[in-house]
Amino acid sequence: MKKKSWISLVATGLISMVLAGSVFASFVFWEPLTYFNPETWNKSNGYSNGGMFNCTWRSNNVSFTNDGKLRLGLTSSAYNVFDCGEYQSKYTYGYGLYEVSMKPAKNVGIVSSFFTYTGPAYGTQWDEIDIEFLGKDTTKVQFNYFTNGVGGHEKVVDLGFDASAGFHTYAFDWQPGYIKWYVDGVLKHTATTNIPSTPGKIMMNIWNGTGVDSWLGSYNGANPLYAEYDWVKYTSN
Repeated sequence: MKKKSWISLVATGLISMVLAGSVFASFVFWEPLTYFNPETWNKSNGYSNGGMFNCTWRSNNVSFTNDGKLRLGLTSSAYNVFDCGEYQSKYTYGYGLYEVSMKPAKNVGIVSSFFTYTGPAYGTQWDEIDIEFLGKDTTKVQFNYFTNGVGGHEKVVDLGFDASAGFHTYAFDWQPGYIKWYVDGVLKHTATTNIPSTPGKIMMNIWNGTGVDSWLGSYNGANPLYAEYDWVKYTSN
């Protein structure tokens, strides 16, 4: 049975909080990722980001498992030709709490991710907030962000477990003065400098790199590889 995605209007999750006698409404978007919902999501298809991305996004590389998980694949259709998977929200979201339950792929030279993004293709500056798993060592997670195209805020955190072995909850709380990243509800990192401000799309992808061996390691062509996602949730301020 298909589960609905929840975009909070009254029947689908508008939460009211009473604080000091005032009522505040939080917008909640929850997606169980059990099937393709074209009302709220797009499958990237038929193009490559170029640069360090050594693959082409293919809608066929976005699928759903029998037990109700989003599966993004990295595959090869011919020698040294690679296809990858990306799932992105149709709408943009701003300050608030972003959460995902996911299991990244494990292999040198690849990235599995959950992030927000907007940029010139959408008529805005490049703002981005990242949770990235480098497949060469999935006992670690990397946090990063870009504000008007300026990055260099990478923080690598030891998890104490192998993320590729099972599902865990990863999150970031994005506010005007800070970003706080969490793993299974535990605060792992806080950034307070030059915080992005432009609402972005919620995105998930898997891809193999080229020319960035010092970061990802050299991709060995292994495929198919899969990153899986159980659910996604966004709660506004």
